Amino acid sequence: MSRHPALYGGFAVFAALTAAVTVLPPHRLWGTIAAAGYGLSALALAAAPRTRVRTRGRAHVSAHTRAWGPASSAVPASATGRPGAGAVVVVAFLTAAVLPLLVLVARGSAQEEVAVVHRAAARLLVHGTPYAAPAALDGADHTAYNPYLPGMALFGLPHRLAGVDARFVFGAVFAVTFATALRTSVRHIPRVPRTPRTPCAPAGPRQGRPTAAGWTVRTLALCASPLVALPLAVGGDDLPVIGLCCLGLALAGRGDAGRAGLVLGLAGTLKATAWPALPVAAALLAVYGGRRAVARFGTGAAMPLVCGVGLPALADPGGLLANTVRYPLGLADAASPAAAPLPGRLLAGLGTGGHTAAVVLLALAAVAVAVSLVLRPPRDAPAAALRLALGLCAAMALMPASRFGYLVHPLVLALWAHWRKPDAPTTAPPTLPAAAAGAGTGGGAGAGGAEPLEAARAHGRLGA
Repeated sequence: MSRHPALYGGFAVFAALTAAVTVLPPHRLWGTIAAAGYGLSALALAAAPRTRVRTRGRAHVSAHTRAWGPASSAVPASATGRPGAGAVVVVAFLTAAVLPLLVLVARGSAQEEVAVVHRAAARLLVHGTPYAAPAALDGADHTAYNPYLPGMALFGLPHRLAGVDARFVFGAVFAVTFATALRTSVRHIPRVPRTPRTPCAPAGPRQGRPTAAGWTVRTLALCASPLVALPLAVGGDDLPVIGLCCLGLALAGRGDAGRAGLVLGLAGTLKATAWPALPVAAALLAVYGGRRAVARFGTGAAMPLVCGVGLPALADPGGLLANTVRYPLGLADAASPAAAPLPGRLLAGLGTGGHTAAVVLLALAAVAVAVSLVLRPPRDAPAAALRLALGLCAAMALMPASRFGYLVHPLVLALWAHWRKPDAPTTAPPTLPAAAAGAGTGGGAGAGGAEPLEAARAHGRLGA
């Protein structure tokens, strides 16, 4: 059995164990259905004959190699593939993600966050705010709270208006944004213009744009894996935040500061877990574009944040504070059901002193990540994604109320960075030699001089 059937075999074992040990009915149902789907996929791949196909300069690469291997513009002359592997990815997606989701929606079974989003949308339409008033929260249990930022309530509007479960909207937004992030994450290195002194040559290695089949198969493969299929079927509110973060970092890696800010600002209106992506993307843009790029990024992010968080905070400051700050930090009357035995939760369980220590450690972790961004900023989108994943891991481990499901954030970010690592430039930020700079601007730059990225854009040698 090759590593690809073994991969789906491992997924089947995970799903079966989930069904056997969980006490949550939605997770048990997902595990039961997904274990069968993964098992069939593993058997189909194991039974398929291995073929060796040789083409002109490039190998036939199986759909699983495209799905799980790192992207690369260089492919060996020959490779081993499995006919029908792409169909197996589709079957796994349908049986492990789509089918359990349809069954759970039909039964009305989901994690509590789905009902929270639906209630927030209903409250938004009736009262103009997705939050219950502080007076209404006195003596209430955790189901009365809405720990999400105002933008998340929009995902519940289709359910309120047309009966469409929010999980379908979560999944659709994630699939579109993640696939777009894969497609747009290639950084195009400018070519040095031909001059009498300088022959035309690339300033750095140029990676090819991923094909439509490549990023489509990878998105399907990720959605079919337990990493996304499980949260999509039972809850899924984290998925659109992750997809928007990946897309924002991809745009920042291309130097598209305005749209990167807009996308990450939208993510920041959904959950506070998206906020760490803002300084990480700003640090990446500062490396390539300087203060102007950071200013454009800040302007793009400010618009959705002001509209999606600032204005609701002015309209209902008490409700926003009680639901999105006091409750997640364990300062409300009701305790959060997110009680995974992580360090922050264990410290908070020791009493007031332990809770204070967990909050202090969380703040220190944020400061440490911020200092790392200043001293050693990421130089490409994959490095930025890994830095963000590291910060989120620390935050989720130290939060007073957390659950293991939150780890989907750093894991998906790390996988996206792995898939996009070959697209990162292997040299310093793109510059043009002195001779070319002098020819393009009308003056010499001196020995060893360089034209910065902004000047290259100004002269039309690098797209915005």
